[in-house]
Amino acid sequence: MLLLLATFALTAVLTYQAVDAASSHRQTAERALRDHATFAAWEYSRLARKELEWHLWNVVKPLYYHASKDPAALPSPSQLEASIKALNECECSTRKLFHAYFAFDLSGGDTVWRGRTPDPQTQAWIADTIRAHVRAHYGQRWEFALLTGQHHGVRRTIAYFLRRDAKGQPRVASGVVLDSGLVVEGLKYPYEHTELLPSSLTRETSNRPVLSLEVLDRNGNLVFRAGDSYPRAFGGSDTLGLQFAGLTAGVALNEAIAQRLVIGGLPRSRMPLLLSLLALTTGLVAVTLRQISKEHELARLRSDFVSGVSHELRTPLAQIRMFTETLALERVRSPEEAQRALDIIGRESERLSHLVDNVLQFSRAERGAIRLAPEPTRLDQLLRDVTEAFQPLAAARQGSVAVAADGPVTAVVDAAAVRQVLLNLLDNAVKYGPAGQTVRLGLALDGTWAAISVEDQGPGIPPHERERIWEPYWRSPRERESAVGGSGIGLAVVKELVEAHGGNVAVQDRASGGARFTVRLPDAVAARPAPPAVEPSAART
Repeated sequence: MLLLLATFALTAVLTYQAVDAASSHRQTAERALRDHATFAAWEYSRLARKELEWHLWNVVKPLYYHASKDPAALPSPSQLEASIKALNECECSTRKLFHAYFAFDLSGGDTVWRGRTPDPQTQAWIADTIRAHVRAHYGQRWEFALLTGQHHGVRRTIAYFLRRDAKGQPRVASGVVLDSGLVVEGLKYPYEHTELLPSSLTRETSNRPVLSLEVLDRNGNLVFRAGDSYPRAFGGSDTLGLQFAGLTAGVALNEAIAQRLVIGGLPRSRMPLLLSLLALTTGLVAVTLRQISKEHELARLRSDFVSGVSHELRTPLAQIRMFTETLALERVRSPEEAQRALDIIGRESERLSHLVDNVLQFSRAERGAIRLAPEPTRLDQLLRDVTEAFQPLAAARQGSVAVAADGPVTAVVDAAAVRQVLLNLLDNAVKYGPAGQTVRLGLALDGTWAAISVEDQGPGIPPHERERIWEPYWRSPRERESAVGGSGIGLAVVKELVEAHGGNVAVQDRASGGARFTVRLPDAVAARPAPPAVEPSAART
């Protein structure tokens, strides 16, 4: 058992190692795929920054060329008008997305607007947003900054730059209000016209079957989406930076393409197979341990059987030897004592023969070598013959056997086997019943079945033991603790012989106390009684 448990423990350790190795392999493959996705997001962010920078510079550039020479002064309205005129003369597509130019003093409240000027509330929101952005994020080397946000449910896109005084302090913010489509145009181009992952790996020249893209603003709102929707299991992200409104690009790889990006493909999980094998091993170990336990119990029962049979054999042999020596040495005082000694020798010889027959039948049953020779047999006569042969054994325990048959019954049986069955049942009844009891042996015809019953006046058999009494070597704890000897094979022989005839045997309590064993044998019919014998003189007449 210790070896089996050690084997199971080793199997569990190997299973854990295999699961851990497979999990580590898959984690490495998934990490490599996420690295590919992160690289694609980084490449996209780099290209998107360049594209947005080109679009925004085209629309911001006129403000640079038509600004006041004093960096601390606001541009005049005419200068903003000149910027609008220069933008309209540009052949770039961004001019169609222009709304308005503006400039305002960061330290004061002066503002200048030209173009499609928004309402005062939106102007105030733009001014507050830019002031907050200047204080928190605007970089020293930036040429301009992009802001996106929502005001009253409308997305606003703003690009602005700073003019500083002689001390390097921001004084004037000049910028442009744009249609949000400008950002979308700048974000769309890198996805649709460049390969974010090498085609030598993906075997695709388009990004759509390879990956999906989402661009979110700093508040998590969707700004742009491209490609089919793929699960985020193999995803990565990168930011365009604070200069470009803190936009974040998220990339998700198509799992079908993922098989091409990892050497050998994405490993499948072997967890179900390994757990199934571990469960199977556990079951086999459990079954083996159960079998070992049963074998151990069987070995103990066989040891008890050998001890019981030895005891059973020793008693009749001792009696036969003692009375044989008594007769041989002529120590009897009367012919009656000599006859009594002979009766005891005959009775113990009968008991010894019965015990040997039981052991032989049980040995044949275990080997599956029971051979019956069935022939039509008068069961009522067989019961009387068995009773007559058993009476001396019953008398030795101050008991008797009474036979009650409904009538003559014939069945196709092996008479010697049925005799052995009846002797075993009678021996059990007398052995475990009280002294002076009367054991009743009955015979009845139930259709085509012969029902033979043996009733005793003993303590009966508890219901929870009625299935186990037919097992080889098994004896009730109550019987093992008593002084009554036994081999534990008598009822096992009964069951084997009865079932070999195609019958069955059962036990139940008697209404008046004790146990009732019932043997049912098939192919039984009522027999005609034998005609009375005819006297020779009557025959001559």
